[in-house]
Amino acid sequence: MEKIRVQKLIAESGLCSRRKAEELIAAGKVTINGHACSLGDKADPRGDIVAVNGRRIGEAPREKRYIMLNKPRGYITSMSDEQGRRIAAELLDGVEERVVPVGRLDRNSEGLLLFTNDGELANEITHPSRHVSKTYRVTIDGRVSEEQIMRLTSGVELDDGKVTLPCSVEVLVEQPERTVLRITIKQGLNRQIRRMCAAVGLEVGRLRRTAIGGVKLGMLKPGEWRDLTKDELRILRAAIGKSTRR
Repeated sequence: MEKIRVQKLIAESGLCSRRKAEELIAAGKVTINGHACSLGDKADPRGDIVAVNGRRIGEAPREKRYIMLNKPRGYITSMSDEQGRRIAAELLDGVEERVVPVGRLDRNSEGLLLFTNDGELANEITHPSRHVSKTYRVTIDGRVSEEQIMRLTSGVELDDGKVTLPCSVEVLVEQPERTVLRITIKQGLNRQIRRMCAAVGLEVGRLRRTAIGGVKLGMLKPGEWRDLTKDELRILRAAIGKSTRR
């Protein structure tokens, strides 16, 4: 069988994304037949033993799973936590496949979180070059000025010096004590929406992700999950410019 790049094998096993696999290889945590490998190395998925942190990876899953979860507040997206915090993956009752979250959604945020054992697709969705859109319903404490909306729309400098790309901002509710915005971004910076709002002097009271790449959360209740439909998967693949074949 033709040899395949190690990071691709790891991603297809569902362990993590290709980008994360490359980081693991660079850190010396991946071996082929007991020997540390380097970026660019290839392996035979049938004849070679590829291990991450000493544990052998399995073959690419026969059945790929694509799941959406309405993550409640108070759950983290990591697959394990030494501090004993609640983990979003634990809400996937009945899912036998080992699926991992696609991207992040911080502990105090809620809404749409995708899970899959298709490491290649997960990498495509989260890769910065793809600019897959993510839409949020953001509740702001108090009023929001036109100037603040314009600054958010045009792009702002964050606390680490990075400048955000232009985005879409729409006012949904405007009241003296709160303002609800719909913000659509095409980046995946850590806690980006909260940091954007802080950069223009706004305090986020509630943050809920409602769509990724055109796939919408809809009426799914907090803590509930379901498989993506074929149409939703087709929409997601179109967002990253991929074939609709499963």
